[in-house]
Amino acid sequence: MTIRIGISGWRYAGWRGVFYPAGLAQRRELEFASRAVDTIEINGSHYALQTSASYRAWHAATPADFVFSVKGPRYLTHMLRFRDDAARPAMANFLASGVLALGEKLGPLLWQFPPGFAYDEERLARFVSLLPGDTGEAAALAREHDHRVRQPWLEAGRRRRLRHAIEIRHPSFCQPAFAALLRKHRLALVVSDAVADWPYIEEVTADFLYLRLHGTQTLYGGAYPDAALDQWSARIRAWAAGGEPADARRISATPVRRRRARDVFCYFDNDKKVEAPFDAGRLVGRLRAGDAAQGKQHDKPQDEPQHKPQGKPR
Repeated sequence: MTIRIGISGWRYAGWRGVFYPAGLAQRRELEFASRAVDTIEINGSHYALQTSASYRAWHAATPADFVFSVKGPRYLTHMLRFRDDAARPAMANFLASGVLALGEKLGPLLWQFPPGFAYDEERLARFVSLLPGDTGEAAALAREHDHRVRQPWLEAGRRRRLRHAIEIRHPSFCQPAFAALLRKHRLALVVSDAVADWPYIEEVTADFLYLRLHGTQTLYGGAYPDAALDQWSARIRAWAAGGEPADARRISATPVRRRRARDVFCYFDNDKKVEAPFDAGRLVGRLRAGDAAQGKQHDKPQDEPQHKPQGKPR
């Protein structure tokens, strides 16, 4: 299993002189942030097509084992909502813009649905049909790009599977049929924690988990207290170990398929007051401490009694 804890975006004016050292050149902020966390969501791709030059620069600025997730364009999710023939060209443009230039550093693709987008089987079927299953399929679809992409990147590189995560914000999705659709196509349902009135679901629908932590006091603001991070650490460990928390909030009765392990991606999106990178570091510290404690338990003699934790993580 791989647990990656990171941040949503990295270019925020309020972080300068607080998270980023005073005087650090803006062009070096990603270099700095990628040494503090091991994964980052690229958010600019949600608002506008990025360029292949930017993706190549981001790849070059980060460590060899770094991973980006990339947020899909709102033109698809919020404007078109997959309802007409323009959806396929829009997906082709997104894929041709340079996403594949991230190579082995390309992690999950994040698709955030707007609050007004209700569950619609026909639109969801159209959406799923557009999602490339691997980099080869993505490169093939990218070749259908139009004039909006001036410097297309059409190289698939080593063929590998692409992961997709879906974040919902309308309560109509809270039904077993939606969970079944996600499982059928191995799409992850984002665990979205926020003060906003969005559905909070912990349904395991893929071989990885994707968490977005949006803040505790306001939307995108408010640090996570120690007790909350303790709870998140325990829940992440349960998912990563191939199971789920005992009190997981689900929308279906389908038994979770146990695995030896699952990858977990967790992003802090409480960036308004610079909490995100520091909360990410605090959570990483808890997970590492847990690893160390577990290692000590394994080092104990076989006849020494093992103490099991009592109670639920929440």
